[in-house]
Amino acid sequence: MYRLCLLFILISFYSCKETKTSSEKSEDIKPPNIVLIFTDDQGYRDVGVFGADDIETPNLDQMAADGVKLNSYYSAQAVCSASRAGILTGCYPNRIGIHNAMMPDSKKGLHPSETTLAEMLKANGYRTAIYGKWHLGDHPNFLPTKNGFDEWFGIPYSNDMWPLHPQQGPVFNFGPLPLYENETVIDTLTDQSQLTTQITEHSVDFIHRNKDNPFFLYVPHPQPHVPLFVSDKFKGKSDRGLYGDVIMEIDWSVGQILKALQEDGLADNTLVIFTSDNGPWLAYGNHAGSALPYREGKGTAWEGGQREPFIARWPGKLPAGKAIDVPVMAIDIFPTIADITDSKLPEKTIDGMNVWKVLTGESEASPQEAYFYYYRVNELHGVRYGKWKLYFPHTYRTMNGQQPGKNGLPGEYRMVDLEEIELYDLEKDESETDNVADEHQEVVEKIKELADDMRARLGDSLRDMDGSETRQPGQVE
Repeated sequence: MYRLCLLFILISFYSCKETKTSSEKSEDIKPPNIVLIFTDDQGYRDVGVFGADDIETPNLDQMAADGVKLNSYYSAQAVCSASRAGILTGCYPNRIGIHNAMMPDSKKGLHPSETTLAEMLKANGYRTAIYGKWHLGDHPNFLPTKNGFDEWFGIPYSNDMWPLHPQQGPVFNFGPLPLYENETVIDTLTDQSQLTTQITEHSVDFIHRNKDNPFFLYVPHPQPHVPLFVSDKFKGKSDRGLYGDVIMEIDWSVGQILKALQEDGLADNTLVIFTSDNGPWLAYGNHAGSALPYREGKGTAWEGGQREPFIARWPGKLPAGKAIDVPVMAIDIFPTIADITDSKLPEKTIDGMNVWKVLTGESEASPQEAYFYYYRVNELHGVRYGKWKLYFPHTYRTMNGQQPGKNGLPGEYRMVDLEEIELYDLEKDESETDNVADEHQEVVEKIKELADDMRARLGDSLRDMDGSETRQPGQVE
């Protein structure tokens, strides 16, 4: 009897010890940090690993060597505000009523009822910060601190919305460009040459201050959107002039953020993503990026308008040095982050789908049957379906045959009417030069069916369809 009692005590002791140790281990497992670095108007070919041979980007190249790069990643739309709405909410921008690029003093903004990445992660115990450009409403009701961010340093809209715009007077009447610290204007900018450095310093400081907490760091650089500014440390360093200098400084910024994660022992528990909001603003000539070999640029649904560089790094979780050709869109980032952080998705409908298995290489198939390319207020311009890209008749802008701008002054676009449906095989024709719609009518019909289904949900002003599942933006009187 004595021996049985002693055995029972010993079993109970080791069982409790094991349980406690397991509990202690679970408490030590910290949710992954998320860092999203988001540039402005950067072309697909403006990073070394995506084809740039005249701009040095050693940190981004190393980030790709340590992680994955997506060769067929698309922004949510080919313009500033809409693209930001897409990646931060997981919705097609027109679903939530965000269109084009919001102007200063707009009465519209991201509706308070929408859930941003910051709000989703904050509800899961994350510290959140944005350092850079917001552009989802500059009224106090719409600022980042009202949308889930604990901290903000940066500007409320594009960096060219200021009195020094080259078309100030004839076209625009912009007031001073404010620099915010949280909800307070701390300066009005007349020189932006230190802004990339300041954004980087804030980002590094945030990482150091929150090394013991899970955090979401969003770094939407105002550059390389015109007007281009670079600090003295990178002035004249690239072989592509001022534009290349700006990209080199952004690459330096990425390196500083990765270094801070390494110093704090966070690198292996942090997903870092680098991408851009839309393609290059081709009207600005030598102050614009390059999307080659892809067609057109910012403000169009052609490949050069929305196909963007994308690099993701998470040592031990994502494979190193892997290039992925599966199509992915910005709307998919939200549900993917929700999955890896065990966060609760919003109750409202979103359009993105979890692409974690695509990023890890476990799957070579997109969970999305197709991607839809809207522009302007609510015009469905194109659809990507597997290797195919179809365009519906619409009007778009081009610099082909036009004189591009130079040294900060824009050229004038020419408007083109696409009069018939066009279909391209992107595996054979990445530059979209050979319309094969007549040879593949069965593909055209399938994509038209998918498009009609989406029109029934989100509408298409080219077809006079309003959509039944679209939501309104925030509005102030």
